Amino acid sequence: MKWTLKAISEELKDSSFSIHEDTLVGRHQSCHLVLQSSEISRRHAAFYIKDQALWLEDLQSSNGTYINGNKITEPALLKDQDLIQFASLKFILNESKSEENTVVEDQPLKANAEEGMPHIADRVKDMPVANDGTPESIQIPKPAPMPEQEHEIASKHESVAQNDNHHATDSEQEVKKNASLGLITIIAILIIALIIWFFFK
Repeated sequence: MKWTLKAISEELKDSSFSIHEDTLVGRHQSCHLVLQSSEISRRHAAFYIKDQALWLEDLQSSNGTYINGNKITEPALLKDQDLIQFASLKFILNESKSEENTVVEDQPLKANAEEGMPHIADRVKDMPVANDGTPESIQIPKPAPMPEQEHEIASKHESVAQNDNHHATDSEQEVKKNASLGLITIIAILIIALIIWFFFK
């Protein structure tokens, strides 16, 4: 819904104000609808929207808020062509349905949905079917072959790993061989030392 306040007081010179959200009316600059008149309180009244309907509440103003000549003391539901009065400033409320905005917003959404999903008839129209209506065959795409470059890289990695294992085995054998030679040398030195000690004793 859309609401418009149209001023009918001479002081406001046929000005109008659209209401599309909760709206504070008053003389203070922080208000949404500022009415520069000494009769208007700093925070005079408030419009608020509830369940697609417009309500008006007086905020304990000094000179009152009126609907169709009746002073309100609690929130009141408004309708089209109501005469609204803040102190001596008068307005007519015009209410209209915002159908154009709804149509404009719905059309792009519908178009996007149709573009994003192909129709099921287009997807199955070329599929062969048997006499009983079941599909004869379903083509499953084969996995993409591995590029030659990736295959070569994998082969190189395997070769490097094999060479590393071979080098590691050779290194272990060489360490064991050196350890055996060292042990034999120590034993030989001990034997020679014992022989020399025996002769010179």
